[in-house]
Amino acid sequence: MGKRSSSIRRNTKETQVALDLVLDPDLGCDPSSKIDTPVPFITHMLEAFARHGVFGMQVAAQGDIEVDPHHTVEDLGLCLGAAFKEALGDSAGVRRYGSATIPMDETLVTCAIDFCGRPAFVWKVEGLDGRIVGSFDCSLAHEFWAAFAARAECNLHVLLHHGQNPHHIIEAIFKACARACDAATLVDERLGGVVPSTKGTLSS
Repeated sequence: MGKRSSSIRRNTKETQVALDLVLDPDLGCDPSSKIDTPVPFITHMLEAFARHGVFGMQVAAQGDIEVDPHHTVEDLGLCLGAAFKEALGDSAGVRRYGSATIPMDETLVTCAIDFCGRPAFVWKVEGLDGRIVGSFDCSLAHEFWAAFAARAECNLHVLLHHGQNPHHIIEAIFKACARACDAATLVDERLGGVVPSTKGTLSS
């Protein structure tokens, strides 16, 4: 199997995003070294996602953050989801399902994902609305992952078991989602290149 990768470009009057993803990076690569967005906190979260998912990622984004970072954050989620869908192709031989539970100090988060070709998003996270980390509106974490699930055409469930610090909560979410995505996109040699579905296809 060759290197699974994708290149997504999104250009609108509100945002310009270039995102390149490699699911199987070379040994010793630094997956989080080339992420540049105008929203420092989301840059930090994407760096964590790449590092803990062990994905090769390059991101260059611009957006109308003088209006509101919402457009940029949402479009980054759309592009990352589209990148996973493109890189997975028909998903032949992949495990398809992945989950991870990540602690971060007082916080505990579970992410479960199924790259099944049907978008569904469940967000059981309380305590972020109305809170700010630096200049980042914490409610945008929901918008990012909702956009991701829509474009990746996956089932994505995010559950906060407990936590108080909003930075810890969001960072644990990104790390848990990274580990879950890594587990779900790994190739299982036992499948012999077969699509992991009794239907023979992963599509709606």
